[in-house]
Amino acid sequence: MIITLKDGSKKEYAEAKSVYDIAMDISEGLARVACAGEINGEEVDLRTVVDSDCELNILTFDSEGGKAAFRHTASHIMAQAIKRLYPETKLAIGPSIKDGFYYDVDRETPFTSEDLEKIEAEMKKIVKEALPLERFTMTREEAIKFMQEKEEPYKVQLIEDLPEDAELSFYRQGEFVDLCAGPHLMNTKTVKAFKLTSLAGAYWRGNEKNKMLTRIYGTAFTKKADLEEYLARIEEAKKRDHRKIGKELGIFMMREEGPGFPFFLPKGMVLKNTLLDYWREIHNKAGYQEISTPIMLNRQLWETSGHWDHYKENMYTTVIDDQDFAIKPMNCPGGVLVYESEPRSYRDLPLRMGELGLVHRHEKSGQLHGLMRVRCFTQDDAHIFMTPDQIREEIKGVAKLIDEVYSLFGFKYHVELSTRPEDSMGSDEDWEMATDALRAALDDLGLDYAVNEGDGAFYGPKIDFHLEDSLGRTWQCGTIQLDFQLPQRFNLEYIAADGEKHRPIMIHRVVFGSIERFIGILIEHFAGAFPTWLAPVQVRVLPISDKYMEYGQKVLAELKEAGIRAEIDTKAEKIGYKIREARLQKIPYMLVVGAKEEEDGVVSVRSRFKGDEGQKGLDAFISDIKEEIKNRENRKVEVEEQK
Repeated sequence: MIITLKDGSKKEYAEAKSVYDIAMDISEGLARVACAGEINGEEVDLRTVVDSDCELNILTFDSEGGKAAFRHTASHIMAQAIKRLYPETKLAIGPSIKDGFYYDVDRETPFTSEDLEKIEAEMKKIVKEALPLERFTMTREEAIKFMQEKEEPYKVQLIEDLPEDAELSFYRQGEFVDLCAGPHLMNTKTVKAFKLTSLAGAYWRGNEKNKMLTRIYGTAFTKKADLEEYLARIEEAKKRDHRKIGKELGIFMMREEGPGFPFFLPKGMVLKNTLLDYWREIHNKAGYQEISTPIMLNRQLWETSGHWDHYKENMYTTVIDDQDFAIKPMNCPGGVLVYESEPRSYRDLPLRMGELGLVHRHEKSGQLHGLMRVRCFTQDDAHIFMTPDQIREEIKGVAKLIDEVYSLFGFKYHVELSTRPEDSMGSDEDWEMATDALRAALDDLGLDYAVNEGDGAFYGPKIDFHLEDSLGRTWQCGTIQLDFQLPQRFNLEYIAADGEKHRPIMIHRVVFGSIERFIGILIEHFAGAFPTWLAPVQVRVLPISDKYMEYGQKVLAELKEAGIRAEIDTKAEKIGYKIREARLQKIPYMLVVGAKEEEDGVVSVRSRFKGDEGQKGLDAFISDIKEEIKNRENRKVEVEEQK
């Protein structure tokens, strides 16, 4: 048999071999770090025997598949430890996830953080026992009986939902056996650097009508140093939590009277409006026309768009004059009605229409999370109507706009192209033309991108932009989606150069995504220390004592007259206290005024970036800060002041 490796090289063997044996033949070092294999695109155990020609990839922890196998094994080790310590616990599911793993369990006595320490200690014992993981199969009937005898009702439910003729795989490590498709590591001894990180509630099967289980989260790495680095990032993320900082800086609040509906406070509105002003500026330059569509439209519209049939469970509905209405969960149908409102010619295209539209979606209460997951948010939508030969240039224009925005905030990003899914609509020709246009636009721009085969929207392929924040976390914000379905459903037309009616192609795109979520990301990215142009308060005037309040008020008035967002600290406190307060509020500039400043008609400048910047004439300071704001500079911190 001939084995084709990832680099294109080939290995030939006269007899069947396991993936592990092939890895050993390639390199003993590779076998030592191998976590799983991939045969013809399917992830398998290292113990899997290869007996025919195939393409083989050895997966290490550096690959997503390798991480998944490693951390999935860690979840089984955790489950085994739980069953040893608390045998009455019932097990549900325990997959690997992006940054670790979890297991959902059911125990009458709730788990505590002290229990996690005991479970970790038992996990370390299991790792030292170096238990081999062995895969075996059962019929569905045998599997149900097996799990009933073990008194694992959640496993029984999982098995009962599978086809009657299904053959199910199990993994055994010592006395512990779990229903699992795999793949897994060959031995528990490999999993040495791990940590159980948190507890949460999770409904069985994600249905709030089902029982609430306990979800125990953990993570695992091959090296202790990598684990420690990850845990340090988690601690830093806690400090930067936008809910905590948002409250401290007076940006937004949440109330139980409106779960999932954020309240923006005065400083938060300054921040939000500054972002929206920037959005309008760059879209105006890029040839977009701003529109606003109703927040509520009738059922017939949502039936035509397909939302009533496919999205109704996430929509808020009401009845007006005996007619069903829905609050919009998306802006696109309203944008389509604007296009449809008058005859269109090819000379009008491309037509770029932007909308800062408030949308509402019914998210489950357990999924709500500060500004990151809300029920009401502003989408910075735009819809571009165009001819087929305009796709490539329009995609490039949107990609450049997204790059401009993300670069301004200091975000790195990566790009993914998602292609036709199985349940798609439209002709093969349309899909091929659209996907080729997206590829060509990305190639023209020189952007590296990964391809997500089959992950496009049902109405067209798409490009997603995943930004990376200062902690290395990624967020999917920007997206460009090609849509054939809505123009067809609404029978949109334009008169082409040949005098005939043709159907336009539509682009859906967002840059921020959700304004609210983007603000949450910015809060955590900057830890609340926004660039001066974006800061709700750009300058705070600090009189040394009440004697200099009048001069301070004069300075404040001149700052405001110049269009600078400024305030004055009128508290009867010492100057050291006032400076500390301003620093805690992340204010970019503090102007200290006292006897010498008043006498010389100057201000003493302290900044978040350099600390003491010395005395300056007020006009010179205003000129400098206005230039910084105009250029939307992101000054770097040069000196960390002691707190």
